[in-house]
Amino acid sequence: MNARKNREIVIVDYRPEWPQEFARIAAGLRDALGELALRIDHIGSTSVPGLSAKDIIDAQVTVAALTLDLDEPFAGVGCVRIAQNDHDHVPPTATGADQDWRKLMYRPPADMRPTHIHVRRAGSANGRYPLLFRDYLRTHSLAAAAYAQVKAALARNDSYDWDLYYDIKDPVCDIIMAGAEDWAAQTGWRTEHYA
Repeated sequence: MNARKNREIVIVDYRPEWPQEFARIAAGLRDALGELALRIDHIGSTSVPGLSAKDIIDAQVTVAALTLDLDEPFAGVGCVRIAQNDHDHVPPTATGADQDWRKLMYRPPADMRPTHIHVRRAGSANGRYPLLFRDYLRTHSLAAAAYAQVKAALARNDSYDWDLYYDIKDPVCDIIMAGAEDWAAQTGWRTEHYA
């Protein structure tokens, strides 16, 4: 049985301490990774003010290349790579190489607050996706509220069915991203302009 099947999906109200918790996590990662980390961003629902979320901070570390040589500096701060999480959901409209959706994912030590550390290559489609998604939700409260309703309904339906949760949540994110792409084109949004 998949280990995550034993964990309950719990969606909580937005917590104003999440940005500060991310800042502490990012500072520790910056110290451990040095120049290997081109940037470290707060992503996911905890990065969107007012959005309910699982109480797990998502951090995206952008690197020049995905290499297992990153295991050593992450191990230096007690993080362990989650080998089975090496690829992101590919949206149905995605073009380009499958490599654009590869990632490395690390779990922090047990004494660190719950965190998902996603490592993605600079310029990759999957590195851009969570940044645009975050910034769109930060500026479009109706989309953020609808997204929160979907997540809450999924958790209420079966709070241990992670497969169902992601089978529905991922396509919902893709629908939101269609609006986000239009917004990005209209506003000139670019990844390098945002932190």
